[in-house]
Amino acid sequence: MLDLFADETPWQEPLAEGAVILRRFARASAAALIKQMDEVVQLSPFRQLVTPGGYTMSVAMSNCGARGWTTNPQGYQYSAKDPLTGKPWPAMPQIFRELSDAASVAAGYPGFAPDACLINRYVPGAKLSLHQDKDEPNLRQPIVSVSLGLPAVFQFGGLKRSDPLVRIMLEHGDVVVWGGPSRLCYHGILPLKPGYHPATGEARYNLTFRSTRKSD
Repeated sequence: MLDLFADETPWQEPLAEGAVILRRFARASAAALIKQMDEVVQLSPFRQLVTPGGYTMSVAMSNCGARGWTTNPQGYQYSAKDPLTGKPWPAMPQIFRELSDAASVAAGYPGFAPDACLINRYVPGAKLSLHQDKDEPNLRQPIVSVSLGLPAVFQFGGLKRSDPLVRIMLEHGDVVVWGGPSRLCYHGILPLKPGYHPATGEARYNLTFRSTRKSD
């Protein structure tokens, strides 16, 4: 039988100025990443956040690291404690840090030291509407985003919501890194299609690494 995953060689695919897709970059470490992710969400379970406008997000979320991304009626913020448990967010696993370090260097952003990792769980139909990652105080730091499990269509646009979009299929182990002139580009995920992946079942997971520090 043909092994569709036999060739694990990563390669880079330019996305925009300052943005790149590192295809299969996390494939070799995916099993270990998922194992550590499962341990994180045992401490800070997935939950569907409600936006300040009252919309319940279809994506379920958790966090690890010194700070986690949350919502409240006043807006979006980073918090040192999980509002669901009242405890600090779980520590960022070492393998998360190692992957983020390697991906940021490969993409041309050495010195990136994230202190927050958002963990998103997508089930069929879940999506992430077009948005900018702009809640971080230091926008000179890039975003590192890791895809695990079912494939999803990633949308990446420009600095205005109305700018043209490119749509790219992201697969298990792909990593997208964007910063510099692309740091505030609009992006999102189209509704996840039903399927099954041997590593994650009927779901897709995304690890998004960010720095919430005020300075480099």
